Amino acid sequence: MQISLQHQVALVTGGSSGIGAAVAAALAKAGAAVAINYHSQREPAQKLADKIVADGGKAIAVGADVGSQADVDRMFAQTLDAFGRLDILVANSGLQRDAGIDDMTLDDWNTVINTNLTGQFLCAQAAIRQFTRQDIQPNGSRARGKIIHMSSVHQRVPWAGHVNYAASKGGVDLLMQSLAQEVSERGIRVNSIAPGAIATPINQENTKGEAGEKLLELIPYGRIGDVEDVANATVWLASDLSDYVVGTTLFIDGGMSVYPEFRDNG
Repeated sequence: MQISLQHQVALVTGGSSGIGAAVAAALAKAGAAVAINYHSQREPAQKLADKIVADGGKAIAVGADVGSQADVDRMFAQTLDAFGRLDILVANSGLQRDAGIDDMTLDDWNTVINTNLTGQFLCAQAAIRQFTRQDIQPNGSRARGKIIHMSSVHQRVPWAGHVNYAASKGGVDLLMQSLAQEVSERGIRVNSIAPGAIATPINQENTKGEAGEKLLELIPYGRIGDVEDVANATVWLASDLSDYVVGTTLFIDGGMSVYPEFRDNG
């Protein structure tokens, strides 16, 4: 079945590379106009926007630090100036600053929490305010608006040496559920996607060669994920095919979150 997001506008944070770029491209392919947010990598975000436009779609690149209230306000204003409304937010921006607990600095902690959790809060808040004051389009979605938080298997799976990242994703889980509980009565759907091991340019040292083979021991399905696996799930969650899905996390992880290490140790 072909999914259509025609007449809808999406904002994808952290859309200049990896999962975010794949999500933006997939939403555009399904017919949505897309605002592609970037923080420091303007060139790849603009290149993706230009490609979408060249292929007959609508897209802009918008710079913002999602952990900054002023930047988030400006990003939403630019999106609305370009497209007139917002129907889909994919809160994807995230980063890591890894260290063991003895060596992790307060700056390591605050930087990750500010982007991964506070950034998702600020963007969700701005999206909810916009969804609430705009009308549902007769030829658009059944929902007044849709928010898809990008989480991680580490909202469930502890991760030694990455306590700031795991804590941020655990926070995203209850942020999402609490927002869904609060705003679904307005016709706003809020859900999450929790990717597992996904092959992207920035983590290829962990997904290729010997490291990749070792990683497969944690993935019952027997392969490392592609960015398109996450993008396809995002398009489905943004569409009316998932209209009755509210407050749910969709794990895209090949089974990593079911603790495969315990298969022979039960």
